[in-house]
Amino acid sequence: MRVLLAPMEGVLDHLMRDLLTKIGGYDLCVTEFVRVVDQLISDRAFLRSCPELTSANAYGCTTQSGTPVRVQLLGQNPSCMADNAAKVIELGSHGIDINFGCPAKTVNRSRGGAVLLKDPDNLYQIVSAVKKAVPQDTIVSAKIRLGYEDKSLAIENAQAIEAAGANELTVHARTKLEGYKPPAHWQWIAKITQHLTIPVIANGDIFTLADAQQCQKVSHCQDIMIGRGALMLPNLARVIKQSSQDKIHAMPWHEVQSLLLNYTECETYGDKSKYYPNRIKQWLKYLKLQYAEAESLFQEVRTLKTAESIINKLQNSTVY
Repeated sequence: MRVLLAPMEGVLDHLMRDLLTKIGGYDLCVTEFVRVVDQLISDRAFLRSCPELTSANAYGCTTQSGTPVRVQLLGQNPSCMADNAAKVIELGSHGIDINFGCPAKTVNRSRGGAVLLKDPDNLYQIVSAVKKAVPQDTIVSAKIRLGYEDKSLAIENAQAIEAAGANELTVHARTKLEGYKPPAHWQWIAKITQHLTIPVIANGDIFTLADAQQCQKVSHCQDIMIGRGALMLPNLARVIKQSSQDKIHAMPWHEVQSLLLNYTECETYGDKSKYYPNRIKQWLKYLKLQYAEAESLFQEVRTLKTAESIINKLQNSTVY
């Protein structure tokens, strides 16, 4: 069983990857997507999205705790995607992940993400071009949703990706139109796995140990990917991986507060401070779904505009 940390645009950046993988339980992290349009992306841009790349630090494209990191690319041009895939592998990424699942309107309007699920042949062309451009032993994975407006092409899309040479497929168990509205249709992942020979990773609505176990049962997948759940419960991966002899409980609030302060120290260093107010508020929005204390803290900081004022609130908040 593997637990993968999902990419989440604007939230799960390299600082959050580092924080969560230090807690433990993750086998792989996938970066926020790097947008590929019509040219070769600079080293600097790749390093901005994935500072873990070999040329950026001494860890060999892993987080400081040793968890491998895979760069995700998003784009619709097969040859340009291929060129950028080859480059990022040279920089040290642990494989290439291709985003066919992003539901954002701005991304879909420019023919990226989930809109490509309307065209199985385009999926094939992109994956095939990427696979041919990288060394033979490179893992090329893709992430899809069940479709754009409906699920009619779910199996055909998955088969096209496998036929193109992909080594793994992650399936978010909703269509683009369904967004993140519950429930996730894990039974559809099971239908897809029946038609594939490559490993399939289940994703969607995994917030607890019970969710993970039920998802594995219904989807027929042992490997899972978590995103929102990891932000709601920072030690979720360890909770999921616990054995009968090693009982892991939800992280207590005082430990979460320590994480918030650790994140603050990293995110407010240098130029990153301009992103901090929005990012800490986003994280608190997820945490409050698990912790009542996070709701109170969010109400205290939601109208604050500066990093300094938010940090003061965090430092002065009561430890329970």
